[in-house]
Amino acid sequence: MAESAQLSSLSEQLVATGFERLAQGVPAVLGSSQFARELPFSAPEGWQSVCEPSWEQLATRAAELLADGPLFLVPTWERRTDPDRRRATDADSFYPEVMTSCRPTSPDAVMAVLLPAHAWASDRPWAAEMRTKVAEHWDTLLVVYGSGMLTQLHASVESAVIFLRARAQTRPVLKVFQVPRPRPDEAAVVKDFERLLARQGGRGEYGYVLREAPSPEQGLYFDRFDPQILQRREDLAGFGAINALGDLFTFHRAPFSEVILKSGKQLTSSKDPGGVRVIRARDIGRDGTIAPPSEETLWATIPANQQLAAGDLVMRRLIAPVTVPPHGFFTAQVGEEDLPAAASDQVVVLRPIKPLSRPQARLITLFLRTPLALTLAGPRLATTTMEALSALPVPQPDEALTKALDEMTAAKQQFKRWEQEAESVIESVFLEKTTARARARVIDSGRALRLRVEAASLLDDLGHSVRTRFPYPIAYRWRETEARISAGDAQAAYVAILDTAEQLLCYVAQLVLALTHVRQIALGAVTAIRDKLAGGRSGPGFGDWANVLNEAATSRQLNNLPEAHPLNDIRTLLAHADAEKARQALSERRNDQAHLRRVDPIDLPHAIDVAFADLTRLVERARFLADLPLIEITDVRWDTFARSARVEYRELAGDHPVVPTRTMTSPNNDLETGSLYLRDTDGALHLLRPFLIGRDCPTCRTWSTFHADRVPRGAVVFKSLEHGHTWEDTSPGTRHLLSHVSLV
Repeated sequence: MAESAQLSSLSEQLVATGFERLAQGVPAVLGSSQFARELPFSAPEGWQSVCEPSWEQLATRAAELLADGPLFLVPTWERRTDPDRRRATDADSFYPEVMTSCRPTSPDAVMAVLLPAHAWASDRPWAAEMRTKVAEHWDTLLVVYGSGMLTQLHASVESAVIFLRARAQTRPVLKVFQVPRPRPDEAAVVKDFERLLARQGGRGEYGYVLREAPSPEQGLYFDRFDPQILQRREDLAGFGAINALGDLFTFHRAPFSEVILKSGKQLTSSKDPGGVRVIRARDIGRDGTIAPPSEETLWATIPANQQLAAGDLVMRRLIAPVTVPPHGFFTAQVGEEDLPAAASDQVVVLRPIKPLSRPQARLITLFLRTPLALTLAGPRLATTTMEALSALPVPQPDEALTKALDEMTAAKQQFKRWEQEAESVIESVFLEKTTARARARVIDSGRALRLRVEAASLLDDLGHSVRTRFPYPIAYRWRETEARISAGDAQAAYVAILDTAEQLLCYVAQLVLALTHVRQIALGAVTAIRDKLAGGRSGPGFGDWANVLNEAATSRQLNNLPEAHPLNDIRTLLAHADAEKARQALSERRNDQAHLRRVDPIDLPHAIDVAFADLTRLVERARFLADLPLIEITDVRWDTFARSARVEYRELAGDHPVVPTRTMTSPNNDLETGSLYLRDTDGALHLLRPFLIGRDCPTCRTWSTFHADRVPRGAVVFKSLEHGHTWEDTSPGTRHLLSHVSLV
């Protein structure tokens, strides 16, 4: 006699815990005489076990047992067989009829049922009808999904235990749990399950609570209503837009199979001029590439209207099993180099309805290969279905992302050309007639390649990035700091570190003030700055700038900004605990230095190391500044008929103010010659006047960046971010301008 099937150790713990929390008393176990093809079900030890020989009597026997207490029902999963009918499907199973016939015998009746997972997860009509009829008499309290829940069945078979209670006027919350795989920590799973049963809302590690149960017509597969998955689905819009895959592609399957090809007259060879390569599922790689032809490649005579075209996406029909790390659909884009080719019947072909741009196709292919795409496609099946693909939401890149993807693609192609060039030089070593010529060729040809590598390597060096790509005021201060440290003047180096930290916060705070003013968002930190400006003695400092940034990081008024708005990046500067900790440490050092609590010369080397590490941490968090260039507009010529302006400007990036003048076009006719602007990643220009002003310093005659430092009676004193020199403006218009932006 075959060994009986029973719950796994973990499954038994979960079911027992479910009954303890949701019902009163030890449940009786009711099973049919046979379970899952000749495997009788064995109840857990200590539980009353009842075997009903006839599946038709299961519902009647269930009612009898429910009158005495909770019930664990294990109906047969077998299907009806009829030699004259088509192959049996899940719709032919016995358990749907058993489920729809079961009735609660009292208002507090509780029954749990062990079923194949797709009975509760599938959208198919037979499953939806079963759940709808069950919902007429029962409320679903809890659904537990898991693979390997039953012994004697393959570990990949997913089951579900559904806890039902007699339907009440007030619908209970629904709890959904999924046992993780592979080989979970049983103690941790049980503990999380217990926490879920005590919840009335929210999500745990392996389960969540739905305050409103979905319609029984909808398949309740775990990912469908998972708050985390729903949030990630909404987040896809952050790339630009979302479209259903069926709105962008048509779906095709080849009318011929590999078996038919091999047995028919269509099969040919690669040497045949009319031979077309057949791309099979195995040819589509996990990395999104199509494998080159090999000895095992099939070649056949295929009509032109059944061949692939450049731009088509090909996808394996068979879905890969759950792996670590997980994977999505095996998908690749067909290129000109892959043609002529056709797909086998084990490959789904996605043909664009309209031509897609390269970034569009690239982003869609990347997304389809992610586990999230497989999750959003619906209940996990063995093969890809056209229905699931058609409704699958896919992201579409916006202008900024399109540009970034284009640049990344261009960079990849450039690196590939350099690699080929290097390979060519290496292979030429022994092709020259003399070793002297070979040696000279390698040295001369490799020089440019070596310089490219050195230049690329410098981009990973923070100091190089700051000195060459950060806005001039920050790059200048950083360069001075590095120079002071390398010169060995400890006191000057220490002061330079603190000055750089303060000016970094000052610069970013000025950006915040300018950008929030335009959006008419008032910050409370501005009040303290206005008071210090009006004091006329000492202007705002380290703490004031930090207060601006901290308020910006937490302000709810800034939560709904457009995706590409620069404040979204700026707000992250002090939002991280490590950056805020570094800021606090540098602020304390700055205060000590200002109040003559200076570091002892013996302790200065260590203090420099610690302070510079904190400064580095802040600057690391400010890397976004490299993508938000500071520009000075030097000339604007507006074309009324073209409705655009020809703008000449200087991009003040790097540690020197002498930079070339460049040209761009702008749709704005209100740009100011001589003013400073911030350019965001979308190319939009944001006026920084009067928060930041660029001009020659009257003290050192060097072009510098100034901000308001003091507003004594009858004048405004501006201070340079680069070297601290001041400039006094006595014109009435300047004071009025500061009043307009709430600084006076």
